[in-house]
Amino acid sequence: MKIFIVGMMGSGKSFLCKQIAKALHIADADIDLMITQQEQTTIEQIFSTKGEAYFRTLETNYLRTFEHKNNFVLATGGGTACFNNNIQWMNEQGTTIWLNEPINILVERLYNKQQHNRPLIKDLDKPALTNFLSTLLNKRQQFYEQANIIYNSNQPLEELILQLKSINS
Repeated sequence: MKIFIVGMMGSGKSFLCKQIAKALHIADADIDLMITQQEQTTIEQIFSTKGEAYFRTLETNYLRTFEHKNNFVLATGGGTACFNNNIQWMNEQGTTIWLNEPINILVERLYNKQQHNRPLIKDLDKPALTNFLSTLLNKRQQFYEQANIIYNSNQPLEELILQLKSINS
């Protein structure tokens, strides 16, 4: 069972990843965490010193290390699905879930809480953050929509788990 979680920053991919892994008794991983640990620097630092293109290549390389692994749930970065044909690759490898949260929820989660850790939004006020996230979602939605499952945190987790079990049985 290979499960990939995609979605916007602040949607709760890492949290959902741990919940699914626990429910299915499989390993969980977080691509952003893997990158920061292995590269021994922050994503913000990678963006500022080497640029987004370098980061997206790095992110894809880490993603592809899951090709020969089994029984995991992977929380991807917010942009992972949108570059280097990654959404197609993930769909070929396993089951993808788009964690689709409304913009107002993302703004509440990100504004002043996680904002300083995220290079794309670190200097935005609340109206600018709302506008930025709306624009970004408009660009990324075409990739996210290719996921096998579209899920929202208002839905019961048990339903998602049952759906994953039926897909992967």
